[in-house]
Amino acid sequence: MSPAVTDENRGDDRAGADETPIAKRILIGEPLTSEELEGQLLPKKMALPIFASDALSSVAYAPQELLMILLIGGTAFLAFTPWVAAAVVALLIVVVLSYRQLIKAYPSGGGDYEVARTNLGEKTGVVVAAALLVDYILTVAVSVASGVDNIISALPGLDPWRVELAVGFVVLIILVNLRGVREASTAFAIPTYVFIGSVLVMIVVGLIRWALGDPPIADSAQFAVQAEDLSQAATILLILRAFSSGCSALTGVEAVANGVPAFRNPKVRNAQTTLVLMGSIAILMFAGLTVLALISGVHYAENPCHLIGFDCTAAVQPSLMAQVAAATFGSGSILFYVVQAATACVLLLAANTAFNGFPLLGSVLARDGYAPKALNTRGDRLVYSNGMIILGLAAVLVLILFQAKLTTLIQLYIIGVFVSFSLGQIGMVRHWRRELRLLARGTSSTAVAARREAWSGLFINTLGATFTVVVLVIVTITKFTHGAWLVFLAIPVLSFLLVGVHRYYRDVEHEITMDDDVHFGATGDVAIVLVGKLQKPVAKALDYALAAKHDKTLAVHIAVTADDARDVQEEWQFHHMPVPLLVIESPYRQYAAPLAQFITEYRKKHGSSVVTVYLPRYIVGHWWESLLHNRRARRIAQQLMMVHGVQITLVPWMLDSSELIYGRRSRPLPGDDRAGRITSYGLVAHTDDEP
Repeated sequence: MSPAVTDENRGDDRAGADETPIAKRILIGEPLTSEELEGQLLPKKMALPIFASDALSSVAYAPQELLMILLIGGTAFLAFTPWVAAAVVALLIVVVLSYRQLIKAYPSGGGDYEVARTNLGEKTGVVVAAALLVDYILTVAVSVASGVDNIISALPGLDPWRVELAVGFVVLIILVNLRGVREASTAFAIPTYVFIGSVLVMIVVGLIRWALGDPPIADSAQFAVQAEDLSQAATILLILRAFSSGCSALTGVEAVANGVPAFRNPKVRNAQTTLVLMGSIAILMFAGLTVLALISGVHYAENPCHLIGFDCTAAVQPSLMAQVAAATFGSGSILFYVVQAATACVLLLAANTAFNGFPLLGSVLARDGYAPKALNTRGDRLVYSNGMIILGLAAVLVLILFQAKLTTLIQLYIIGVFVSFSLGQIGMVRHWRRELRLLARGTSSTAVAARREAWSGLFINTLGATFTVVVLVIVTITKFTHGAWLVFLAIPVLSFLLVGVHRYYRDVEHEITMDDDVHFGATGDVAIVLVGKLQKPVAKALDYALAAKHDKTLAVHIAVTADDARDVQEEWQFHHMPVPLLVIESPYRQYAAPLAQFITEYRKKHGSSVVTVYLPRYIVGHWWESLLHNRRARRIAQQLMMVHGVQITLVPWMLDSSELIYGRRSRPLPGDDRAGRITSYGLVAHTDDEP
C-alpha cells in the first residue's frame, strides 16, 4: 500500500522542487509530483490540436505538392487533379477506419510497432519502430520548413534567414513541450482551431463567389508553365508521383494510435472519436483547398523560373495557401493575414504531433529494451523530456543539412509512415485471423457478436493493408531517386542500432540475474583514505571512515616525488592524526595503478577483505571553477572500480563559492555538520576533484 500523501508531504515535495535551478523553472515551470499525472491527461477538445495538428496542417502543403508535380507536364495535366485528389481522400478514409480498429485492439500506445512486433515478429516490429522514429523527425523538419515557407510568403524579406527561423521555432516548440502536455495543449489549441475556422471560412467564401459567377483568381493564373516533354510511361509515372506527394495529407494519422495513454478515460473511446474528427476535418479541408486552387487557377512550379512571366530572381513564389487566400480575400486584407498567420502557426505546431508521438514510442521501446532506458523516464513536468530533446536535436540537424527547403524535405517524407502503415495493417490482419480462430467454436450471443466484430475488423484492415502496400510501392518508385533513398538507408541503420541495444540489455540481464551460484562470506573490512596533502577535505574523509567503524582504517599517500612524501609524513606526525599513514612510491607518476596493486596484494595476504576507498571531492559553485581544478578523484575512482573487492566513497567538500550558489558550504572541523550531506531531494552542483 502506498503511503498517504498529506499536506506536510506535499510541502516537503515543494521544498525539494525549490532546489530546481531558477532558469529551468522559468523555462519549463515548477516540477510536478507523480500524483499529478492524471491532471495532465487530455480531454478530446485538447487532444485534437495536440495529436491532429500534423494531419490537419498537411492539407496546407499536400494540395500544393500535388499540383506542383502535375504542372511539370504542363497546365493540361491539371485535369488529372480531381481524380488524384479523390484517390487521396479514399485512402485517407480507409486509413482512419483501419486505425480505429488498431486503437481498440492495442490501446497501450505502441501503435504500429506493438501490432507488428506482436503479430509479425521482433524484427518486423523493430523495422516499424525505426520507420516511425525517422518519420517523426521528418515531420518536425517538414512542418517547420512549411511554416517558415508560409511566413516568407507573407514577408519575403525574411527569406535570407530561413534556416535560422526554422531552428529557432524548433527550439521554441521544445521548450513549450517540456512544460508539460497540459500546457502545450492549451498553447496549441487556439492556433489550431483558428486555422481550421479560417480555412473553412475561406473555402466557403470561395465556393460562394464561384457559385455567384465571381470566382477568385490567383495572380499566378496569368503565368504559363514551361512543360517537359513526356512519354506515355513518363506521364503515368508523373501522375503516380503527384498521388504520392498528395498522400502527405495522411501523415500524422498514426499519432492518435500512439498517444492513447495520454487521453482521459475512457481512453479508447476518446481516442477513436478524436481520430474520426481529425480525419473528417482533414478530408473536408484537403478537398476544399484543392477545388479552390483549381477554380482560382493557382500555378505553383517546382522551379519558379519555369513560370513564364514570373520574375523568379526578384520575387519569392507564394505558397498555394497564400495564393488562394489572396484570391479569395485580397492580398492586403486582414483575413489574408489571418489565414497566413494561422497556417504558419499550425504548420509550426504540427511538429508538436511528433513531440508527443516520438517520446511515447521511445518510452515503449525503452520499456521493451530496444532503446536507452533514459527514454522511459519522465521529467519534472511528467513528460518524456529526454525523447523530446533527442527529437529536437535530430530535426535541427536535418533542417540545417537541407537548408529548410520544403521541396527537398518533402521528397524524404511519408516513406517511413507508409512502411509503418503497411506493416501495421498486415499485423492487424493476422491479429483478426487469430481472433477468429479462437472464437470459432463459441455459440453464445457474446461469441457471435465478437465474431461479427472480428470479421468487420478483418475486412477493414485487409482493405487498409492492400491500399497502404500499393501506395508504399508507388511512393518508393516515384520518390526513390528524388532523395527518398536516404530514408531507406536510415531505417535499416536505425533498426540495427535498436536490435543492438536490445541485445546489450539482454546480455546484461543474463549476466546480473541472481542464481544459486552466488556466494556470500567476504571476510574483513578495510578502509583506505587517499591523501594528496593533509588538508581539511582529507580530514573530513578520514572522519567519515572512522565513523563507519571499519575493521581497519589506513591513510595512503601515493608518492610521486620524495619531497611530497616527506612533507605529508611531517604534517601527519605534527597534527597527531589518529590512523597510520602508508606511503606508496609511484615512479611513473600514476595514482590508481599503484593503489590497485597494493589492494590486490593486501587481499591476497589477508583474505577476501572488502576495501572501501574514500576520495575527497570538491563541490564548486561556478562552472568556470571546474577548469581550475583537476579531476583526479574521478579518474582514480573509474580505474579502482575495475579492481575486485573495491568500493568507492566520494566525500564532498563544498568550497565557499557553493554557499553563494546553493546557500551552504562545508564546515571546517570533522564531527560538525558534515559538508555535502545530501537532502532527501538531492543537490545539483558543479563538482571537481582533488584528492
